[in-house]
Amino acid sequence: MRTVRIRPAITLFELLVVLAILGLLLALLLPAVQKVREAANRMSSSNNLKQIGLACHNYHDANQHFPPGNDKNNFSASAYLLPYIEQANLYNMIDFKKPLTAEGNETVAKTQIKTFLSPNDPIVQPSPKWAATNYLFCAGSKPALDDNDGCFFQDSRLTFANITDGTSNTVMAAEDLKGDGQDKAVSMDRQYVLLKARDALEKINEESGVKEWKANRNIKGDRCRSWMDGRFLMGTFNTGRRPNDSKPDVVVEGGYGGLSGLRTDEPGMNCSFMDGSVHFVKVGIDAKVWKALSTRGGGEVVNSDDIN
Repeated sequence: MRTVRIRPAITLFELLVVLAILGLLLALLLPAVQKVREAANRMSSSNNLKQIGLACHNYHDANQHFPPGNDKNNFSASAYLLPYIEQANLYNMIDFKKPLTAEGNETVAKTQIKTFLSPNDPIVQPSPKWAATNYLFCAGSKPALDDNDGCFFQDSRLTFANITDGTSNTVMAAEDLKGDGQDKAVSMDRQYVLLKARDALEKINEESGVKEWKANRNIKGDRCRSWMDGRFLMGTFNTGRRPNDSKPDVVVEGGYGGLSGLRTDEPGMNCSFMDGSVHFVKVGIDAKVWKALSTRGGGEVVNSDDIN
């Protein structure tokens, strides 16, 4: 007579307990995975800025000055740095003697460059006609892009000798969030106010853009839309506002000035300095310290504790 063996089975209660334990472990694991991912993205962005810093130094060695923040045809410092980030072929396709928007420059304008994109920003492209960037060069602390007190302003071609505050105390470039393409006041992280008055630059002040933002007027969502464009909030920024300021960033029509605070979803943003180093600058940095870091010859003394 054969003996029938009854195999023990998992009860419904035991199955639910196992699933509950797995769910608990997953809930504990996800934040850790997210932190690792954020740290990796931050490191990748830092490496991009280190490449940009090294490219600036190599450009200086070859040309005896740094590239302009914006030239007469509105080409950015990033455009001039292409040969120094292994993009010489792309550089040779640009006709710098023609305006940025000239027909012959359209192909290059749509070419995305990984070095200019931060993995911290999920938005890839504010405009289909342009290839975007997340790294803007510091013009200084003044509203006007022309004759500013930083290192990358209108037609600037500075040398190391011009940076009397010291290269380790002067910001070169910083990380920013791109626009989302919307022309309505959704988020100050993605939109800015366009000031259209002829004398907007002369009359710019702390409250500029506030009324327009509240009224949902003159809103633009194309910040950082093109790495080729050196105009304000495209390839350059100033320290007219603090990072993640509660007031909107503003740009005067034509893109030759405004007020910028830089925007981030993190506790701070990566910034490269003129000595080639990269630091994570906290969002809550004091406004005076932030402005001091943006100037090349203000004579300010900044401690490392004020930055991180």
